[in-house]
Amino acid sequence: MLGHNLILYWKPAIEIAILWFLIYQIMLFFKGTRGLQALRGIIILLLAFLVFQKFDFLVLSWLFKKLFGISVIAILIIFHPEIRMGLAQIGKRQIFKNNLKDEDIILLSRQIAEGCENLAKNKLGALIAIEKDDSLAAYIQSGEAIDSRVCADLIEAIFTPNNPLHDGGLIISRGRIAAAGCIFPLAINQELSRVFGTRHRAALGLSEETDAILIVVSEERRDISIIYRRKFYKDLGAVQLETKIKELLKTKENE
Repeated sequence: MLGHNLILYWKPAIEIAILWFLIYQIMLFFKGTRGLQALRGIIILLLAFLVFQKFDFLVLSWLFKKLFGISVIAILIIFHPEIRMGLAQIGKRQIFKNNLKDEDIILLSRQIAEGCENLAKNKLGALIAIEKDDSLAAYIQSGEAIDSRVCADLIEAIFTPNNPLHDGGLIISRGRIAAAGCIFPLAINQELSRVFGTRHRAALGLSEETDAILIVVSEERRDISIIYRRKFYKDLGAVQLETKIKELLKTKENE
């Protein structure tokens, strides 16, 4: 009897804890997106609906029930970009982590930095994605498979204008060049097209959907940028670029 009473006592507490955890995760998911304000509005409406039911406001309760009945389609439309990104995250999460040894990270970072520096000096553009925990397999399939060690000379050769693969993105997976000429999704924010070129928009678009480290070499401005998790690190020199790549590769998602 005592055990039964304890279960009845703890069950609501566990349900409340799970509910608050889910709400917190949803808020984190929408943080920094356009859907956050809409989500707050929906929460306010739900609280208002509970108040109306509590005080038996029949007309308002009836109106809100009808409103919620047709709101499913509206929610899908409003949160379409966020839902798409969330499903992409679920599908791209790898079972085995993409961990590299420290010496591999040092060598990889040095070769990328050297290649990007030479490309910038020669006014040649480049777009490089380094895979972390989220799989880039779908984007690798959109390009030409290479499967080669990371080498500055090869990076420069790929982005030479006469090379048919220079317009797409190069993907580095598990410490090796997996493919080149890959197609990345463009950023959702259309206002970026006024300021950034196609490479920057493609890099930002992939960073919105994955945890890949994106490196962009601008042929117009001859500068190098890193985009990671929608954050820009601009005007990087070779040493800064190498240091930042090593830092981001060693950064875990829960840190």
